[in-house]
Amino acid sequence: MKFVVAAATAALLVASPATAEGDVEAGEKAFKRCKACHSVVNPDGDVLYKGGKTGPNLYGIVGRTIGSEDFKYGAGLLEANEAGVTWTEEALAAYVVDPKAWLGDNGYATKSKMSFKLKKGGDDVFAYLASLAPAAEAEVEEKSE
Repeated sequence: MKFVVAAATAALLVASPATAEGDVEAGEKAFKRCKACHSVVNPDGDVLYKGGKTGPNLYGIVGRTIGSEDFKYGAGLLEANEAGVTWTEEALAAYVVDPKAWLGDNGYATKSKMSFKLKKGGDDVFAYLASLAPAAEAEVEEKSE
């Protein structure tokens, strides 16, 4: 029984998108450009990073289904949500560089409300966000079964 639990835990860790390879400190610095629109607030209401409310709260974005936060998303992210796509390091890093291009490259409508483009450091921002909140475990478990 212990082996089964250990194997299941190992499988979740391997499947977990929280294994970000970016630099957390560099990501925190880069995230300062994102704060005009985004905050990071945990479910208890603790503000981990104070920012704007123009964009959705980014707490727990790692492994979360795209477009699942209570927010009015553009058509492209709503289509990604309907497809059940989750935020991985690769997806988020590419999205923040050019949201419309990422949406189009993945077959979704290119309408996005995100106008800012982060020229580099998307993997660092992902690592920073991953450091603030655990991966969306329920979604990771569902996808690994």
